Amino acid sequence: MAKIVKAVKVKFTAGRIADFQCAEGKAQSFLWCDDPLGLAVRATAAGSKSYIFQAKVNGQTMRVTIGNVGAWSIADAQKEARRLQTVIDQGNDPRQVKAEQEAAKEAKAAALTAQQARESLTVDEAWQTYVAERSAAMKDGKPEWGDKHKAHHAYFVQAGGVKRKRGTRPGESKKTRPGVLVPLMTMRLADLDAKVIAAWLDKESKQAPTTAAQAFRALRAFLTWCAKHETYSAAVQAGACQSDDVKRKVPTVKPKPNDSLRRAQIKPWFEAVQKIGNPVISAYLQGLLLTGARRNELAGLRWADVDFQWKSLTIRDKVEGERTIPLTPYLEHLIAALPRRNEFVFSSPTAASGRLEEPRKQHNTALTAAALPALSLHGLRRSFGTLSEWVEVPAGIVAQIMGHKPSAIAEKHYIQRELDLLHLWHVKIEAWILEQAGIEFVPVQAGLRVVA
Repeated sequence: MAKIVKAVKVKFTAGRIADFQCAEGKAQSFLWCDDPLGLAVRATAAGSKSYIFQAKVNGQTMRVTIGNVGAWSIADAQKEARRLQTVIDQGNDPRQVKAEQEAAKEAKAAALTAQQARESLTVDEAWQTYVAERSAAMKDGKPEWGDKHKAHHAYFVQAGGVKRKRGTRPGESKKTRPGVLVPLMTMRLADLDAKVIAAWLDKESKQAPTTAAQAFRALRAFLTWCAKHETYSAAVQAGACQSDDVKRKVPTVKPKPNDSLRRAQIKPWFEAVQKIGNPVISAYLQGLLLTGARRNELAGLRWADVDFQWKSLTIRDKVEGERTIPLTPYLEHLIAALPRRNEFVFSSPTAASGRLEEPRKQHNTALTAAALPALSLHGLRRSFGTLSEWVEVPAGIVAQIMGHKPSAIAEKHYIQRELDLLHLWHVKIEAWILEQAGIEFVPVQAGLRVVA
């Protein structure tokens, strides 16, 4: 029977620990402490010495390293051994407890780092993520943001300083100005509060109130999105746009006064516009008045959107995505006569887009020649809606042609007008406008002709 040799336990002193060496021919040797039990110094063949603690946990021998004897004093090592024994006495495994503590420490450090990162985020960084996510969002198989909506968001943060491609208004710089939201982009998202937004509105509203109001609505939607986003919710001040002080400073967007044609002005307007040397611009301006379409909706009209057989136009609608409206006889005559340079009906050989971009200069010249007051291109859309009342057209008909959202329950849920019904009324509107313009238009089977 083998003889069992019990380990000798001694009182730890600095001298005993210094003299203790690994036994020759062994990988490691232990010098055990008499108090507390389980504490030892382990010496290896390589010459290193460290304090260890050994005990049984759930019937299994456990050994953990406390630390190098050069870094730990005897008293501290004994104190740590007693702490470990207390953990075991409480029914816990010191190794598991340590692992959990380390994990909690790492999680806390990671959370702190993430919080610091969130707090250092700029408005621009969050804005870029917002625009990218919302631009890719789909609803019912269609993008939630149309091209025009995306362009507005890009316009609000453009750097500026680029030579304008379109005509300029009197006193306007020939280079683009920085976007209205640019002053906020370099700020920390956490610093974007009600006070900052109120000061921003004060400044921007004096230069461009309508643009400032549009940008504010975009900013408000952006902050609402941030408040719901896992990455930005801890940094953003979600209610920054909701304070009474901010709301009072948001410009009220009002339509331009008198920005539509009166009945008596229809004839001189047509006479001047028909004299414009560029037939595409002339047809385009007349088309705006005769359809009530938004300027970019009509400018983006493609030949594939024109159905000469069934007399319809498919308009890219910024509200509903697209809408189909009647192709009335006189407008058909104007479109049919245009050159087919590319895919666009109102094409331009000089514009990079291939379509008509800026007809304001020619329109303003025509207004001056006709001694008419200033009239915006959107004013032509407004004129269509206003002049239609002379024909006593049902309001829902005009709204559907112009692409306005239904305003009544019946319009939203019960009335679905066919194109033929829209065509019936739209032709009446066009005929009345032409009558006021002194244009006698007679469509014939062999073709179309205009008798002035």
